[in-house]
Order: sequence, then C-alpha cells, then structure tokens
Amino acid sequence: MIVIGGGLAGLAAGVALAESGWRVRLFEQRPFLGGRATSYVLPDGEHVDNCQHVTLGCCTNLEDFYRRIGAAGKIKFFDRLLFLDPQGRRGKMQAGFLPAPFHLTGSFAAFAPLSLLDKLSIARAMLDILQTQGNPADLQEKGGISMLEWLRRRGQTKRAIERFWRVVLVSALDEELDRTDARFGVDVFWKVFLSNSTGYRMGVPAVPLANLYDGCKSEIERRGGEVVLRAPVRGLKMESGELAGIRLDEGREETADAYVFAVPHAVLAELLPQSMKQSDPALSNLEKIKVAPITGVHFWFDRPVMKEPFVTLLDTTTQWIFNKTALYGDSNGQANTALTGQYLQLVISASYDLLQKPRQEIIDLCLEEVRKALPAARNAELVKATVIKEAAATFSPEPGVDRWRPKQQTSIPRLFLAGDWTDTGWPATMEGAVRSGYLAAEALLGSDGSPLKFLQPDLPPDGFIAMWLGRSGTATNS
Repeated sequence: MIVIGGGLAGLAAGVALAESGWRVRLFEQRPFLGGRATSYVLPDGEHVDNCQHVTLGCCTNLEDFYRRIGAAGKIKFFDRLLFLDPQGRRGKMQAGFLPAPFHLTGSFAAFAPLSLLDKLSIARAMLDILQTQGNPADLQEKGGISMLEWLRRRGQTKRAIERFWRVVLVSALDEELDRTDARFGVDVFWKVFLSNSTGYRMGVPAVPLANLYDGCKSEIERRGGEVVLRAPVRGLKMESGELAGIRLDEGREETADAYVFAVPHAVLAELLPQSMKQSDPALSNLEKIKVAPITGVHFWFDRPVMKEPFVTLLDTTTQWIFNKTALYGDSNGQANTALTGQYLQLVISASYDLLQKPRQEIIDLCLEEVRKALPAARNAELVKATVIKEAAATFSPEPGVDRWRPKQQTSIPRLFLAGDWTDTGWPATMEGAVRSGYLAAEALLGSDGSPLKFLQPDLPPDGFIAMWLGRSGTATNS
C-alpha cells in the first residue's frame, strides 16, 4: 500500500499499517519527515523548528505514537505554566493537592494578572462546562457559534477574555475567538483543565523536531517497506473512473492495493479530478475549509536572558517564549551560540497581521517585547534572528467547519484520507493528526476484512469528576 505525505498523519498511518503486516511505501515531497511539525538546519549548523510544537497530558494518541517510534524519551513534561503581563505581574497554572476539577484552584486564585471580578466570571463559565460535562446546549446550534459569542453569553469580563480565554485558546487552536467554533474551545477546557488533573501538563520536545521521527523510517523499513523523500506526487492515474495509481516526476508511476492521502486539504483538492469529487460529496467541500497562520521568531542572544523553560506573555503580539537552550540541554548538536549565549523561540498563532509585514519589522517588534518582559535581555546583544511565516499552518476551526471535514474512509474504492483536517473530533493539533492516521489505518484494515484498533481512548476523568460521572452513569465525549 502507498501513503502519500510524511507529516504526522501519514507517519502515524504508515507505522500502524506496517505493524499490521502491510508493506508500506511512503512518499514525501520534502527532503525530511514531519511535515509542518519538523525542523531544518541553517547554513551555520543551527537547528531551527519550523514552529514550536508541544503536546499535553490529554494527547493520548500522540503519546502512543511517540512510544511506538521510540521518541517518548525525547519529550520533557512540565507541571507549571507561567504567565507574565506588561506590568511585570506573574501568574501560574499548577496543580495542587486538590483532586480534579479543583486541582488548579490554588494557583488560579493567586493569578495576579486577573482581578477578583475576572476570576469570578471565569469560574461561572467553568461551572457551566462542568455541569454540562463539556457539552453546553448552545454548542448544538445549527452552524455553530463562535467562542467569543459563547463567552459573551456568559458575562465574561473583557480582561478575562483577553488574558485568560484568548491566551489559552489562540495558542491551542491557532485562531481568534470570533473565528473559532465554541465546541472546540469548550472541549479544550474540559479535556485540558477540568476532567483530569494531569491533562494540562505540557510536553516540549527536548530535541529539534525532525529528530523525533528517526524511528518512523526505520520502523517502516524494518517491516519490509520504504520511505522515499523528495518524491512529490504530480497526479493520479485513473482507469474506468477508479484510482489506479499515482504519478511522480519523470513520468514514474506507482500502483498499490490501497492509498492513504495524508496531504493538506488544499493539495488534495488540486490532485483529485473533478469526476472523483462529484462521486463523493465529502470531497467536493474541501475548498470550504479555510486556513490560519502561525509565525515563529528565533532570537540568538550573546548571553543568557531567561531562566524559565518557557513563558506566556499577556497583552503582546508575542504569545510564547521558549528557552530552546534550556530545553535542548547539552545534547542537541546546536551551534556555538548555545554554549555562551541563549537561543529563544517566539510563537505567534493566528498571526494574520504579520503576514504582510517585513521580517525586520517583526523582529524589531518582538525584540522590544522580549526586552520589556525579560530584564536580562535589555543589555544583551542580539547576535542573529530569523522569522518563519507559515501562512497555512493549520485549518481554521471556524464555526460549523466540521460539516466540511471528510471521514478517513471515502466512497471511492481503495482511497483513504489522513490529516488533522479530516473528521477526528479534534482541532488542528498534532494529536488530531495522529488520530487521523490511526483512523485511516483502521478504516483500511476494516475494509480489507482484518480490523484492528489503534485509536487510544481519551485521558480518563479522575478525582471528583470520575466519581460524579460514575454516579450519573454518563461518559465523556471523545
């Protein structure tokens, strides 16, 4: 069988199918694996992530995937999330001794960037999420409602929206609140902060992203398959209205018993012939799925300017600062700046306003914010900087988008889909990408008469939530 695309979705499908006994041939157009969640090397030898990616305790399928490919030990997990406002006030999210859903109550009560009124309004909305087990009635409105509208209906203060809900959700979903389906936003808070006391724990790769996927190629090849890089698919071979093969460069054609297309939805829409789109209504709506951007800014200073592994900034263009020097430690193979200075990566999700700005203007803006937030950076010299704009980093989780997301199994024989944009129940995350790959593998095996299960269950509720759900005889949504 053939997998087209070496991002997380394609790799998850390929590894799962290889383990199931299929001979997998995976074709990736780039010279490296990982898709949007990868890294590359600058001319001076410095490793740069395309964009900082993280996992959370609730990402059970991503955890399973890392375990399968031998990368679980390359992720560092942290129990504390640190926030900093322009006035220098700090807040943190860290579990205390109380069970879920009260495990973050202590740190939330002491969260300095929010006033008592802000916290009370947030608590009311959280109570609504708890009482409805993450499924408030207005999430079922036809066409969906935006997260901003959902918050306004619950009387959230302006500061609560900007310094709490927006900070968490724009980073998690890569979209502004008025463009985000409230179902995704509520689900984030149910799974990450409320249902389980470890769901919020953040895992950050301790190596350049590309190093996470070393085990994928070897796992597929060890089982008789192959991974072919620099192999873009140029078209499809059709016979009698059915998919009969793929076309590569120089007129090369490849055929297989089944095909998993794990490419961005826009790429798939261009590859599919019109007749194929018309034969499957789910494939005719791909153009209706919009995209959202992420911008990464990389700074190398001549000296250490930050002690924390990462920090979230409030009320600034810069949303996150990651201390890559601390995260990588001494075994990352970084350039010499890591020995005497410090390498920071900044992340700006839903960065629509930055797409047309010159890179130097972005560097100047972010440098000013970093020096205001980190006093040690004010006297440090910026040795070098680079900006990476990803205009189509994710699909946009706009209200009602789920109606356009196709299943992994299509009505076209032997054609299966993988990608975080397919119907996974999750937004555009690494967890969603892996889920789609596992679901595509399950669909293929099921159609072949040899069903297997790869999809992992959600992180189970614990604490009082588990007791409450047990008494009520209900289950969480997946």
